Amino acid sequence: MNDWLVQNEHSLQSRDINYQLITADELKKVSDLVTPNQVLAIAEMPVTTVPDPSAFTGMALALDGIRDPGNLGTMIRTADWFGIRQIICSADSVDMYNPKVVQSTMGSFGRVNVTYTDLEAFFATLPVDIPVFGALLQGPDITVKKFTRAGIILIGSESHGISKNLIPYVNEPIHIPRFSDSGSDNQAESLNASIANGIICFEICKQLFKNNF
Repeated sequence: MNDWLVQNEHSLQSRDINYQLITADELKKVSDLVTPNQVLAIAEMPVTTVPDPSAFTGMALALDGIRDPGNLGTMIRTADWFGIRQIICSADSVDMYNPKVVQSTMGSFGRVNVTYTDLEAFFATLPVDIPVFGALLQGPDITVKKFTRAGIILIGSESHGISKNLIPYVNEPIHIPRFSDSGSDNQAESLNASIANGIICFEICKQLFKNNF
């Protein structure tokens, strides 16, 4: 769109990015959206590599059976916000290049390394001293637990939570408490997976950052 090009042409030229001006009708034909944005980008899919479990460092997300594109996209965006650059998905999770996933990331898909693998095989070779944080009902309250080391946040599927075969690898169970004046007000069965992920990322990353871990 011409208005967008006028505002951004200098940035495009300074980065040596090729561009082609098209009409609004042409943009609508090539976009998946009913109301497309002003611009579309064509990008090369990067070659990604699953991190070596034996040499793992830093923070990462492990996503178990995340099938909703909006949830995965939001999780990638959340990881980017908190500086988490590695996401390891189970093989049955939704494709990160699903158009709805890419749209939901708001550009974060280009800054976070997302890979797919057999999570059970990955955790089986992960050193036992690496924290694996997982939301379980019997876990300690995340708001009072002390986090002193980076590790892997394991998030289960929207429907079933963390798979039974992965629960034994959770060595740092956590629990997101409900807060209400009356217990009877808490009728929700569970939190949305991406919301739970956001709460967990916030609390762990906040503590690690404040304490320089």
